[in-house]
Amino acid sequence: MSNDDRGDHELRVSKIRNGTVIDHIPGGQALNVLAILGIDGSEGEEISVGMNVPSDRLARKDILKVEDRELSQDEVDVLSLIAPDATINIVREFDVVEKHRVDRPAVVEGVLSCPNTGCITTGDEPVDSRFDVLDDGVRCEYCETIVREGIASLIET
Repeated sequence: MSNDDRGDHELRVSKIRNGTVIDHIPGGQALNVLAILGIDGSEGEEISVGMNVPSDRLARKDILKVEDRELSQDEVDVLSLIAPDATINIVREFDVVEKHRVDRPAVVEGVLSCPNTGCITTGDEPVDSRFDVLDDGVRCEYCETIVREGIASLIET
């Protein structure tokens, strides 16, 4: 029986020795996640990307494996804005040593740019942005602009 005849779905991406696996990213968002993490391959990172693969939980999902990199809590917080159902797996010597879902923080500070050009955070004042995280978006604490779409494009890199 061939693999196609089994009726089950397998994601075949090689295991990583050490690093992070980010699973259950909404389909089509893997490249935004890489941008959030500042990963573009220029530093020689080994990256495996699966996009729009079948998922029981999401129908379609993306998955990233990043060799020799463990995410900081700040990175996980920002990641949660575009992938609220993501799972983070920390791998050491081919074994998953930590596995957890991302938690959306109540507030993110200094990681998003306010799209309102009249906001105090976009002017010459040295004011870090600060956004309340809503169920369906984010709200600037200074000018109260609400963003529901395109949050990934506001991430400061």
